[in-house]
Amino acid sequence: MKEETLFLGLLQGVTEFLPVSSSGHLGIAKIAIGIADPSFAFDLVLHLATLLAVFVFFARDIASLLMEWLFGFFNRNARAWAGWRFGWAVIAGVVVTAPIGILLEPFAARASANLLWLGGNLWITAILLLSSKSLGRDRAVRAKDGLFVGLVQGIAVIPGISRSGSTMWAGLLLGFSRSEAFRFSFLLSVPTIAGAALYEAAKMGGGANFMQALPDGWMPAAALAFASGLASLFLLKKAVVGDRCWVFSIYNMIAGGTACILYFMGV
Repeated sequence: MKEETLFLGLLQGVTEFLPVSSSGHLGIAKIAIGIADPSFAFDLVLHLATLLAVFVFFARDIASLLMEWLFGFFNRNARAWAGWRFGWAVIAGVVVTAPIGILLEPFAARASANLLWLGGNLWITAILLLSSKSLGRDRAVRAKDGLFVGLVQGIAVIPGISRSGSTMWAGLLLGFSRSEAFRFSFLLSVPTIAGAALYEAAKMGGGANFMQALPDGWMPAAALAFASGLASLFLLKKAVVGDRCWVFSIYNMIAGGTACILYFMGV
């Protein structure tokens, strides 16, 4: 059980941020090799561990943009700063994401148990990544951009469609630079992951139930999720800025094709 717990921590950390879909990989692992669904409590712990990785990686951006957004309430000139636009774009994105994610949750649960769906959705992610090569300019983020990126992020609750890959694609489609699309995708993920974690926590019904639901080895698994998540962020930034996301496209095609083959083999 402890080995499985550590494996899930590593799987969460690596695939949560790379454009390969963590939920898609969990679904494939669950069906193909018999990995059990993590409990709500353990899933929450792993998401909080990867959220901490985002905070560490983007600490300077979060602090500066948040301060600029707050200054905008007291200084009209500050409303021309990047933080004012970023703040409202993130809020708009979360407002759109939340209802879509909740509406799609039942379908997402069914899709996570079907290898054909998982494989097909990984191919969708691969196509988005490949098409992003010709996208992107150097336009600044505007508040209304969050509506479209939030819409795409909500759809990405479906397993196999990468949240990071699809939201970066959306940003590039809107004309963001590659570095800006990367930054906005993950700053938008902070309230999204935190909100989803609180939503899952509300299902647990109390701290005692939460602790009892945690498996053996949950602490090292959370540490592994944090460390691997942080490493994944560094790797992904280099890939995005260097226009090398095609590597993840190939991986998604292979993983998606394998899932489809396993489906037709009756796995």
